[in-house]
Amino acid sequence: MANVFGILTAIVLALAGFVALKNQKAYETEISVKETELSNLARSQDRFKSAQDQLASTTDKRVEVENHTAKLTEDESAQKSTNADLAVQIDEKGSTKDSNQARLDEVRERTEKIGEIPELASKMQGLNSEIEELGQNIMSAEATLANLEAQNNQVSKEVAAMQSKFDIMSQGKSLPGLSTSIRSIYPNWGFVTLAAGNNAGVVTGSKLDVVRGGTAVAQLLVTSVERSSASASIVPGSMGEDVTLMVGDQVIPSASDEK
Repeated sequence: MANVFGILTAIVLALAGFVALKNQKAYETEISVKETELSNLARSQDRFKSAQDQLASTTDKRVEVENHTAKLTEDESAQKSTNADLAVQIDEKGSTKDSNQARLDEVRERTEKIGEIPELASKMQGLNSEIEELGQNIMSAEATLANLEAQNNQVSKEVAAMQSKFDIMSQGKSLPGLSTSIRSIYPNWGFVTLAAGNNAGVVTGSKLDVVRGGTAVAQLLVTSVERSSASASIVPGSMGEDVTLMVGDQVIPSASDEK
C-alpha cells in the first residue's frame, strides 16, 4: 500500500513539474511578446512625432509659398503700372516728335518762298538756326523714344517671365529649369533632402525625377520646402529593386508632372 501511495505521489509531482515548466515557458513567451509590442509602440510613437513635425513644417512652408505668390502678384501689378507709365511717355514723345516735324516742315516751306533776296539774308540765317535746332530736337526725341521703347520691351519680357513662373508654381509644379541633387537620404523613413529650395524653384507637392545617365531611376514627391533646401518622399514603386539612391544623385522636375 505504501508503494502505491509513493508511486501516486511521484506521478503527481511529475505532472506538477510538467505543468510548472509549461507555465514558465508561456510566461517567458508573454514577456517576449510584451517587449516586442513595447518596442513597436515606441517606434510608432517616433514615427507619429516625426509626422506631426513634418505636418507643422509643411503648413509653415505652405504659408511661405502663399506669401511668395502674393509678392509675385504684387510685383506683377507694379510692373504693369510701370509699363502703363512708359506707354504714356512714349505717346508724349511721339507727339512732341510729330509737333517738331510739323514746325520743321513749316519753316522749310517758308524758307523756300523767301528766295535769294540779299536783304533777307539775316532772316534766312535765323530760320536756318531754327531749322537746325528743330532737327536736333527731333533727333533727341527719337533717341528718347527708342530708349523708352527698349525699356518697355525689357519690362514686358520680365513681366512675361514672372507670369510664366507664377503660373507654373500656382499649379503645384517646380520650375522646368530646376536642377539640384540629393543632399541626404533616410531609407528607413522613405524620404530624402535636396540641396535646393524655393529660391531655385522647388514647389511643395511637385514631382521630381532622380536621374542617372539621362534616365529616371526613381521619383520623388516634395513634402516641404525651405529657402535653400527641401524634403521629398520616395514615391512607392518608382524605384527598381536593384536601385539604391545615393547622395549627389541629380534631381530634376518629373516628366510626368509636366504633362
